[in-house]
Amino acid sequence: MNKSELIDAIAADTKFTKKDTEAFLKSFVETVSGAMEKGDSVQLIGFGTFDVGTRSAREGRNPKTGETIKIAATKTPKFKAGKALKDRVNK
Repeated sequence: MNKSELIDAIAADTKFTKKDTEAFLKSFVETVSGAMEKGDSVQLIGFGTFDVGTRSAREGRNPKTGETIKIAATKTPKFKAGKALKDRVNK
């Protein structure tokens, strides 16, 4: 399912217009992204938790030259599914 299919499905389920549904979805994504950018997690009980993880700095290799390079530490977005979502998927 892509973004436009998701908007269509939510609009059909809620009877909101597609324009309103798209605005809601955009706001949801921006709000969750903004919270994660600040380092906060967003927990939706029964669905899951959006969180920020960290990857430590490490050494890697350039596959072409074999040269050792330093890979900087980074933050990465994570999603952990909640119990209700796991149970629904595993019916």
